[in-house]
Amino acid sequence: MKHIETIKEMQSLALNWKRSGITIALVPTMGALHEGHLSLIRSACQAVQLHGKVVVSIYVNPIQFAPNEDYSKYPRTLQNDLRLCQEAGADAVFTPSNEVMYPSGNEDSNAPLRYSTFVSEEVLSKTMEGISRPAHFRGVTTVVNKLFNIILPDYAIFGEKDFQQATIIRRMVRDLNIPTQIIVSPIVRESDGLALSSRNRYLSPDERTQALCLSKALKMVQEKVSIQSFPAKELKEEIRVMIEKQPDAKIDYIEFFDPESLVPVVEVNTGTRMALAVYIGKTRLIDNAIL
Repeated sequence: MKHIETIKEMQSLALNWKRSGITIALVPTMGALHEGHLSLIRSACQAVQLHGKVVVSIYVNPIQFAPNEDYSKYPRTLQNDLRLCQEAGADAVFTPSNEVMYPSGNEDSNAPLRYSTFVSEEVLSKTMEGISRPAHFRGVTTVVNKLFNIILPDYAIFGEKDFQQATIIRRMVRDLNIPTQIIVSPIVRESDGLALSSRNRYLSPDERTQALCLSKALKMVQEKVSIQSFPAKELKEEIRVMIEKQPDAKIDYIEFFDPESLVPVVEVNTGTRMALAVYIGKTRLIDNAIL
């Protein structure tokens, strides 16, 4: 497995692969890898089969974090991540620095000084995470577009836990005619239902127990909607009461929406998607499910 830190070397390797007719699959991550990420790498290996190459990028992208968010504290476990990538079957791991990705920027700042070109999606990014984190998706689409230009993937694998993000990336690929197929891999959960996340390690044991309110809310609504439809307003209130029984829980949003357009729905039926974001103490967790 190759460990690559510069754009020049990564692009050169990717171009050589492409000229040789080799298919490339990319798994973009911010590191602190867990079983959810490893499932994405395995999906990438399946996409390219025996004759392709799998690249994992590990980069904590500063421009998708607001100044009050956890950029500086985000877990960084590079040596363990490299070991896990190799064990999962990656052929290369790309770990650029901020200066490499955003030339002439200040490594300690969330706002690069001279980098001035960004990619923005203007419709799907305006709900849910886009309301709570207004600059987030511009940072995501910009860095993913850069990674696509550097690594030239035929496939890119994203996790379903970040459902809105994956939908926006698909729209970007469609609108900008990027020759990359987006594959969305299912959420990986702990045995008790908690969705795997790098941020779960922030939780104390008591908070970890309280965090189960997210998956329990999803399961409750799935069971109700499997029998009949309900007004979204009624379900939101029932979820609010359920979650707020946890002493350290604070709801950011609860939303029911069309899975293609992300437009909120008034009546919740089978096929509606539900997403929620909840603070457990200082840790913000997200989860979603199809109903």
